Amino acid sequence: QVQLVESGGGLVQPGESLRLSCVASGIAFSFYTMGWFRQAPGKQRELVAAIISGGSTNYADAVKGRFTISRDNAKNTVYLQMNSLNPEDTAVYYCAARATWSTLYDYWGQGTQVTVSS
Repeated sequence: QVQLVESGGGLVQPGESLRLSCVASGIAFSFYTMGWFRQAPGKQRELVAAIISGGSTNYADAVKGRFTISRDNAKNTVYLQMNSLNPEDTAVYYCAARATWSTLYDYWGQGTQVTVSS
C-alpha cells in the first residue's frame, strides 16, 4: 500500500518561513520523481516544485528564489523549504510521486494547509 504523508503546514505571517515534509512508503522512493503541488480556493492545482531521483530540480516561476525542494532517499522523504511567504502562497499543498517511467503523477498525499496572513 502506497502512502504519502505530508506535514509541516500551518498559519504564518507574511515574510515568514515554513518547511513541509512528505514521507513516502510502499514505493521504491529513489526511482520516483517527487513533486509538490498546491491548490488555492477557486484555482487549479499547480506544480510548485519537483525533484528527480538524481536531484535535479525545477520550480514554478512564482516560487523561484523563495522555495527549495530537496529529498533524502535514505529517509524516503521530500521537503519543501518555503521562505518569504506571502498571502498568494496560501493553499493546500500536496506531495506527489511519479515513477521515472511514467508521464503522470501516480500517487498523492492528503495535503497540508498553508495559510499566510497577517
